[in-house]
Amino acid sequence: MKKQSSDEVRDQVRQSYGRAASREPSDTCGCCSGTTTRGSVSSLAGYTRKELGELPQDAVVSSFGCGNPVAFSQVQPGQVVLDLGSGAGLDLLLAARKVGPEGRVIGVDMTPEMLERSRENIAAAGLKNAEVRQGLIEDLPVESNSVDWVISNCVINLSPEKPRVFSEIHRVLKPGGRMLVSDIMVKGLPAWVRQSQALYSSCIAGAISEEDYIAGLKQAGLSKVEVMARLVYNHSQMTGLIKSELPEAKGTLSCCGQVAPEALEELATSVGAELEGKVWSATVYAEKPLA
Repeated sequence: MKKQSSDEVRDQVRQSYGRAASREPSDTCGCCSGTTTRGSVSSLAGYTRKELGELPQDAVVSSFGCGNPVAFSQVQPGQVVLDLGSGAGLDLLLAARKVGPEGRVIGVDMTPEMLERSRENIAAAGLKNAEVRQGLIEDLPVESNSVDWVISNCVINLSPEKPRVFSEIHRVLKPGGRMLVSDIMVKGLPAWVRQSQALYSSCIAGAISEEDYIAGLKQAGLSKVEVMARLVYNHSQMTGLIKSELPEAKGTLSCCGQVAPEALEELATSVGAELEGKVWSATVYAEKPLA
């Protein structure tokens, strides 16, 4: 199989999340609605009912995250927060409430459809201290040494150039600034998983090991790198993640007659069993040294 370029990988991810954001059909046979709700694992991600209840419903149901980085952070009023891959805006909105009117939150996303959804959700929430910008997390449209916090929720694993992302985090943070991201870590993935486009867009196939993640942050110049929390997915959690995070595969295969819905259920269960214990979500902290 020909190895894809970084731009090809990003284009596939952009298309996948663009279809999910716009709820457009994800197939070419014209019979799929593409309306499978993603982000249904948010109950595992550490969000409280109170947090979710205070936000626009669209931001909640469109969340594709694997954690709640804002909950673990010590974001203070008046600070500047940058959300990498801000999506429909769930964590961006939570952070905006924490920094208050004197603070500012910037979201960066490469998918136009997601940016449109997040702008709508910012307006619906009545927030004046949040904005979103189109761009790549490997080349952030953000000034150097300008933000107090970098947060991200299940996005860095999607990057085909993770060392560039880690370097960009170091660049934009103020000296003494901090990073707190939730992301997917893996170990011992089967080769077929690594080659699956659907599982790449679902945050699994492109993920790296915890050891490589920590090493990459340190190589970028960040210090005090620490995994603050982790959730290793068991069989049922892994199956639920696959079922909720594969709307394209599920919709395309079932409605176009390639695989029956019950077969897809069996497939998700089978894959969940094979990946049990090999995939987990982790909350990772790091700082930019003062010197």
